[in-house]
Amino acid sequence: MESDSKMSLLNETPRILIVVGSETDHDVISGATDTLESFSVAYRLTISSAHRTPDRTIQIARNAEKDGFKVIIAAAGWSAGLPGAIAAETILPVIGIPVPSSVLLGMDAMLSMVQMPPGVPVATMAVGKGGAKNAALLALQILAIEFTELKTRLLEYKKTLAQKVIKTSEKLEYNYSPGKQVPKS
Repeated sequence: MESDSKMSLLNETPRILIVVGSETDHDVISGATDTLESFSVAYRLTISSAHRTPDRTIQIARNAEKDGFKVIIAAAGWSAGLPGAIAAETILPVIGIPVPSSVLLGMDAMLSMVQMPPGVPVATMAVGKGGAKNAALLALQILAIEFTELKTRLLEYKKTLAQKVIKTSEKLEYNYSPGKQVPKS
């Protein structure tokens, strides 16, 4: 059984670093922060732009492992250089979230992230809040390799998702015949 002190470390010491390209990305990133908070996992959120503050971005990436982080989540819109710029400077897993901030509604950001050159991987999620939620879940799954209590919580979460689908199906399922709706037998 995992010690309480080890799990306490996960709850009190940020192991997930979230970097957003600008303050306007905060609404999208709430999909990740809400998820991490629901699992009681500490994180650090900061703003740095690959294009406007490149030196800051490089330092954040280079220092992340030394600062105790295990995973980095980076959200950016438009050309979305932030996740790739961070991935180029660290060997920590980098999870990218495309932000729908341009007229292309995040497709440009997503394509930028998934087209990283060989050797500089970025695990790219879906565009927007749903992608942010999945980024947090992927980060938690990575941490669960070390923190078995977190693994237990994630398994419960997945079980709850399945139960919701089954419960909804039981409410909505019915048979159809032309001209009438027949109750489920």
